[in-house]
Amino acid sequence: MSNLKQIFIAGGCFWGVEEFLRLIPGVLETEAVYANGKKENPTYREVCSGNTGFAEAVRVKYDSDKISLAELLNLFYKIIDPTSLNRQGNDFGEQYRTGIYFEDQDDLSLISASLEELAKSLDRPLVVEAKPLENYYPAEEYHQKYLEKNPGGYCHIPRERFLMAKYYKSSGKEQDNDLRSRLSPLEYEVTQNAATEPPFRNKYFANFEPGLYVDIVDGTPLFLSTQKFESGCGWPSFSRPIEDASLEKKSDLSHGMVRVEVRSSKSGSHLGHVFPDGPKDGGGLRYCINSSSLRFIPKDKMKDEGYGELLNLFDDAMKGNYGGHLN
Repeated sequence: MSNLKQIFIAGGCFWGVEEFLRLIPGVLETEAVYANGKKENPTYREVCSGNTGFAEAVRVKYDSDKISLAELLNLFYKIIDPTSLNRQGNDFGEQYRTGIYFEDQDDLSLISASLEELAKSLDRPLVVEAKPLENYYPAEEYHQKYLEKNPGGYCHIPRERFLMAKYYKSSGKEQDNDLRSRLSPLEYEVTQNAATEPPFRNKYFANFEPGLYVDIVDGTPLFLSTQKFESGCGWPSFSRPIEDASLEKKSDLSHGMVRVEVRSSKSGSHLGHVFPDGPKDGGGLRYCINSSSLRFIPKDKMKDEGYGELLNLFDDAMKGNYGGHLN
């Protein structure tokens, strides 16, 4: 089938990288492998010696009708430090280098463009290599889907990244006519045209019920009620998001002001702005968000709506791992 494609991705220890990639909707198959080395049938011990040239990598088979290569790569960049040479997390050595290895020469131009765009956002040189796949060998069976079999096992990737992968919705912006049919006129204007709803006259500014706030366009988890606080501004205010990578910040010079706009990374929806006057014990930021950009899911409904895996984040909040106040 022409929509089935394959790419090889290296991003440090392959235990976490495979777990992250296998959770992404549209990924059909993953396998921990040793890629682009100098000998046949290497063992884990040999690869760890640093003398084989192999990288710990993940073979990814995906349905390009459901997830594009560009989207896969953008997600991959969120779990690596692309400026760190031969090191990710606590793991260092040539086998832990970052790389994208392709079989289809037609993929090269897209990969190169993707890396060039990534480089623009960095203040240090990019060290992610992009090369044709020369060879690969499956890693030993105990490495396959290691974190699925050993949920408490070592991983250099923050847990929240796995939630981002699991709840990823492909294709970003939906068709305009579909959005107009699903959203109210105000919700459409706020999310698509960066309008601002009236203060104190919106759905969630005074809501402190325990639960989850998601992107109204694509359902991406954005904020917990434990991160919400009363700021007096008339809009929902949060001390921080569930995951920084779920948000995109942009300079906003409109209306004669200098502000930082906040958008949802995946859907591109306008959410609001972030200001440096939030609770100091919560990080010092105030995410001032339009209710019209959000959908609230009460805590006792989260499991029914497919967000049950996030319930343990409320336990984290009790331990002080999130800002705001626990409701």
